[in-house]
Amino acid sequence: MAEKSEKAAFETFQLFSSSSSDDNSQFRFGFLDSSETSLPPPPPPPPPCVEVPLTEVSSSVRYTVEPVNLNGFTLLKGRVNTQEIFALSNSDLVPGKYEGGLKLWEGSLDLVKALRSEVQNGLLSFQGKGVLEIGCGHGLPGILACLEGAAVVHFQDFNAEVLQYLTIPNVNANFSDKSSDLATNATEVRFFAGDWSQIHQLLPHACDNEKDEACMTGQSTAGYDIILMAETVYSISSLPTLYELIKKTIGRPHGVVYMAAKKYYFGVGGGSRRFLSVVANDGIMVASLVAEVTDGSSNVRERHTAKYFPSETQYGCEISW
Repeated sequence: MAEKSEKAAFETFQLFSSSSSDDNSQFRFGFLDSSETSLPPPPPPPPPCVEVPLTEVSSSVRYTVEPVNLNGFTLLKGRVNTQEIFALSNSDLVPGKYEGGLKLWEGSLDLVKALRSEVQNGLLSFQGKGVLEIGCGHGLPGILACLEGAAVVHFQDFNAEVLQYLTIPNVNANFSDKSSDLATNATEVRFFAGDWSQIHQLLPHACDNEKDEACMTGQSTAGYDIILMAETVYSISSLPTLYELIKKTIGRPHGVVYMAAKKYYFGVGGGSRRFLSVVANDGIMVASLVAEVTDGSSNVRERHTAKYFPSETQYGCEISW
């Protein structure tokens, strides 16, 4: 009964707001605008999906590290120059070219804190699990999974350059500071670059649920036990593609997704509530708000939980923010 009420609660969310706020102005059609206004050119095609080897680290870009304290737990975060890598300055993202992977976003830190709390309280274990971090950037949540004994940790980002110049050096830096070296660690660590619409074709544990009958019945061994995501729901146009990627990569029947995100991303239209609309409209998952973070460092950030409805128990997936 509680799960049915949760479903009803999310039926009020709309993918597109009926208000006339500025962040919806980008969705106007040309024939409704001034004749002098033209639509912006479409973004360039996404780069090809590639695996970036762990050994592919370049010394041509300056990489520095500094510690970040996460409620008494310390990880190292790297820093590189966006201008030096992408010839961009003071830009969080350029659609189709650079998706902000070089910046350390607040949601990544929120996610690490939440995951570690779950582990400490006995509510989550990475031991022996297969983990995928989507839109990894610095890769701090995935690094935590490595340190907590995951069997497989795969990092994904839109840009191969982000993986090469930031993620891989950051993973190496955090392991060089620990008792075991990454090369001798039991965790299988791999790095994959590409667009969310195509990357499932390259990910080793992805499952094409629409074509694979075993996936549809929950009998396939494909899929990741845990998917980690932070600040991935910023662009409204990419939300359906992201959700489809989740369904193609989540393990059945016990896969879990942990995600941290801002309630709204002003100027680009996305946010956790927009993503909840996509989930709710699909009709097979239910989500509920767990907590809000209002520490003043950004607009409101949220955590939610979601799971498949009882009629879909063969899938058994739960999403947490």
